[in-house]
Amino acid sequence: MQFPESWLRNLVNPALDTAQLAHVVTMAGLEVEALTPAAPPFSNVVVAEILSADKHPDADRLRVCQVDVGEASPITIVCGAPNAAAGLKVPCARPGAILPGIEIKVAKVRGVESFGMLCSTKELGLEGAADGLMVLPEDAPVGEDFRSWLNLDDTLITLKLTPNRADCLSMQGLAREVGAITGADVRLPQVRAVDTRIQDTVPVQVSASEACPLYLGRVVRGIDAQAPTPRWMAERLERSGIRPLLAPIDVTNYVLLELGQPMHAFALSRLNGGIEVRMARAGEQLELLNGQTAELAPDMLVIADASGPVALAGIMGGLPTSVERATVDVFLEAAFFTPTAIAGRARRLGLSTDSSHRFERGVDFGATRRALERATELLIDICGGQAGPITEAVATLPQRQPITLRLARLKRVAGIEMETDQVTRGLAALGAHVERQDDRLIVTPPSFRFDLTIEEDLIEEAVRLFGYDNIPAQPPAAPSRMLPQDETVLADDTLRQMLVDLDYQEVITYSFVDPAWETALDTDARPLPLANPIASQLSAMRTTLWGGLIETLRHNLNRQQERVRIFELGRVYTSQAKQPMKLGGLAYGDVLPEQWGASSRRVDFFDLKGDLERFFGHSLDTRRGTHSALHPGQSAEIWVDGQAVGWIGALHPRLVQAFDLPAVPMLFELDSQMLSQRDLPRHASLSRFPLVRRDLAFALDVHTPAGELLTALREVAPGSVQSIEVFDDYRGKGVAENQKSLAIRVVMQDTERTLTDQDVEDAVQKLVSAALRQCNAALRA
Repeated sequence: MQFPESWLRNLVNPALDTAQLAHVVTMAGLEVEALTPAAPPFSNVVVAEILSADKHPDADRLRVCQVDVGEASPITIVCGAPNAAAGLKVPCARPGAILPGIEIKVAKVRGVESFGMLCSTKELGLEGAADGLMVLPEDAPVGEDFRSWLNLDDTLITLKLTPNRADCLSMQGLAREVGAITGADVRLPQVRAVDTRIQDTVPVQVSASEACPLYLGRVVRGIDAQAPTPRWMAERLERSGIRPLLAPIDVTNYVLLELGQPMHAFALSRLNGGIEVRMARAGEQLELLNGQTAELAPDMLVIADASGPVALAGIMGGLPTSVERATVDVFLEAAFFTPTAIAGRARRLGLSTDSSHRFERGVDFGATRRALERATELLIDICGGQAGPITEAVATLPQRQPITLRLARLKRVAGIEMETDQVTRGLAALGAHVERQDDRLIVTPPSFRFDLTIEEDLIEEAVRLFGYDNIPAQPPAAPSRMLPQDETVLADDTLRQMLVDLDYQEVITYSFVDPAWETALDTDARPLPLANPIASQLSAMRTTLWGGLIETLRHNLNRQQERVRIFELGRVYTSQAKQPMKLGGLAYGDVLPEQWGASSRRVDFFDLKGDLERFFGHSLDTRRGTHSALHPGQSAEIWVDGQAVGWIGALHPRLVQAFDLPAVPMLFELDSQMLSQRDLPRHASLSRFPLVRRDLAFALDVHTPAGELLTALREVAPGSVQSIEVFDDYRGKGVAENQKSLAIRVVMQDTERTLTDQDVEDAVQKLVSAALRQCNAALRA
């Protein structure tokens, strides 16, 4: 939310400069995102009136102007602006003025002496482009300092509000907040009930009372919609990011900013019959104020007349009933729509409006009538007219239940001493009703604080008003004890560090994804749709980590990062009940960074498999498998201790093309729960007896994985066998065409005695028999 500091100080003016004010507001939980000058610095510019503008004798495009700058006699200025004409009031830079990028001096222009410069908005740094001089209103005081007259020394403050603080989406709410924080007096706008001079009304019926518990409307006849918007109002609107349009519309926008109540004005002559607040019907459409035709859904709340919808409730009005310059009679509406009735509807239509932003977070239902009276008063003051009585339709409004704040709990949770009177004054300054009962406070939140519901909320408010930066830094009083650590569980941080040690970098990607990603990566995936997505391309929950990893790869490639090794540890959402933790990784580019000591080589399947063996060791088993996201000839299913735990492989060529990747990345995804389980470390003494090594060569089917043979051998290996590893894979002369020869290194050692030849022979025979029985592998001579 953006607003001018001068408007805030008109309501509450603490003895703080701009920087100090921004600091205390930020420390109270309302983050000041930016402080921006209302205008760039310039000096010695005054309001001037052009008395005459005659053609320059030696230049067709220049005019010699006689200009009144509030002195005894006019001055001469040569001007090249096409709109320079007698009677205009414009800003004039006097000699010695410093403008953005230029200093004004007395100069001769084609033989005519010029004593200053008439300015456009561009020359003053107020806008990026200009077609001519900046034309000022007729009532602009000649000779007045231009900067002071337009209050250009103002500062624009931008707040980054959290969704729970909808009460601060108005100047009234911000003033109340600053007053509570600083103790300064708050001067809220005085609103009086407008005299009823006509009896005209529009019948109102609320059919969707749960979505709209309160609806107010009023007829105002005989307005002049073309009346100029007062300069003070237009200035505040512009500096809050709203462009002034037409006085009746500007009034409703002003009340929205001032009091936080979205409003709408209908052209009364364009309404057909009474007003009904109801849910949209199937097939209904509405042309909105921005020219967009909205296809209405049955869960959208609309304002309708006898002919159909005339406004999308809480979001935007309809173009056919909008106020125009010729409008004479209007129907003003102000309502309270429940947040659940508005949330997500604007985004579904690709809209984001000031009204929907406020209604989605909660609008003060206790100030709706006050806002309507304020808008009526301003409308009549600016545009004239006569107001009718307020028509009200009210159902069951939300109830603000009292909350008990135990002072002892406040002290225990906050960890600091706070005076009870100080806490009471602070909560009361926020608009709450506070009653003291022994050692507790009974606090009834005001109607505009939807976020205050439990005791912890009040504790947060008390600490916030005390000031986070006023809390003393104290060493912890509790004794520090080492917590037990289960050595059979691999901690997530340890897992992350192991991957970082392997040259991977951790990334954190959105759990919200494009459903098309998920079905492309896994044809069997059924991603869970989001009821209220933050964007159309983030409308489902991820079923795999690969989509985010690939998008991160693309982001890096677009920034000329050609070697990428990343991982993510996070949840996937296969169903509402199943949300397992997964570890996903991606490797792309060269195995090693570019260097002189090793030749360049692209990362492949076995590089990635080697990284995973760091975690699982000999228990890792890769088995042939097919995954829709992986290359059918370069992929495998990962098994550990007889359980399938994930996948490893190269991205499928179809997806490489779909994601527009220049080369193929290698991927893996594992069940992190299986990773975290490991055997309890046990002490084992180093053997003093010699090692025995036997090399065995087995001939077996070429399609039998080496891992299958190793698993068979390790399952039957006696305790004296220390390791079984493959050290050669041979295919060629001496081996049948459909077979391969795997050379296995078997290392044996006993911790109690020296192994005999018979011990070694028995162990070898056991291994050979298992290879033949389980893998049909024969020992080569």
